[in-house]
Amino acid sequence: MAADEATKPPTTYEQLAAIEDDFDDVDTEILRLQYKLSSPLYNRRQEVVSHMNNSERFWPLVFEQVPEEFEKFVQPTDSELLSGALRDFNVTRFELEESAEAEDSKGEPRSLHFRFEFQANDWFEDRVLEKRIWYRHAKDGWAGLISEPVKIHWKKNKDLTQGLTDDAIALFQARSAAGDMMKQDLPEYQALVKKVESWNGANTSFFTWFAWISSRRYVGAEESAQAEKETAERREKRKQGEQVEDHSSDKVVTDQDAEVHPFGEELALALAEEVWPAATKFFIQAQEAADDEMSEAEFEEEDADESDEDDEEVSPIDIPSLVKGKKNKHDENGGPPKKRQKT
Repeated sequence: MAADEATKPPTTYEQLAAIEDDFDDVDTEILRLQYKLSSPLYNRRQEVVSHMNNSERFWPLVFEQVPEEFEKFVQPTDSELLSGALRDFNVTRFELEESAEAEDSKGEPRSLHFRFEFQANDWFEDRVLEKRIWYRHAKDGWAGLISEPVKIHWKKNKDLTQGLTDDAIALFQARSAAGDMMKQDLPEYQALVKKVESWNGANTSFFTWFAWISSRRYVGAEESAQAEKETAERREKRKQGEQVEDHSSDKVVTDQDAEVHPFGEELALALAEEVWPAATKFFIQAQEAADDEMSEAEFEEEDADESDEDDEEVSPIDIPSLVKGKKNKHDENGGPPKKRQKT
């Protein structure tokens, strides 16, 4: 063995972990830069859409063409509401914008703000529904997205969530008043858990997502700030070659028995990373699908006319019924139809 190799210090876990920390920093910085570069383009897109003929149909058509990963969370009644009442949709990474105003370049790019604008409709009184989602760190080492339940003012007998959103808000408020966001000896907790169990995941209404909190448990701003500070200290020690004890907890504490939308994070990411960036593509696909349906309907109508000339006893094809059938987003079994191939 060469002398220089004999004196070379052995590679340690801390060195590899420190490199992974640096990779995480790079990924976060890429998100910041991407948002900075793309935000003006999204603003221009919104401006162009606002001046289009029937601009209020842009986002309903986009949501008609969303990927299957999103569609599984949209029930037929949700689709009817979105198609008939949605006017505008917007996604921002609000902590980046807040840090820019404060001339701070280290805002969290994974925190999201969703804004839905509706016209008057038969389901709820709200014209705007907004949901903020924070990227936070827990004291047990976990980091991820969390939110707070949003109130929807449903009209009588029109609640698509069957009371789940209201019950989630009641529990959140009761826990906040008690100063313990994991407190279970509350009537609001028992009522919500019972209702969630009775649904057994059957209520996947899109609007239940507005009451989603976390894939694990709620993490407050104070806990997150302290956890971030401790994480930064451990990372600095790793860079110095010091051995750092694994901070992750063997016992994972969750609050999923009271979570009304267990796939809330997946839905949030689908909206922010698929629907929002690719809105123009989905809109064009919807337009092409409509043109194809119209062409097919005209062809069948012409074919029916020719058949009538050849044989007057043949009944004419009911074109309106056929077209209406093509436009139904869900089949009679409640499942989505096959979509056009996306490019």
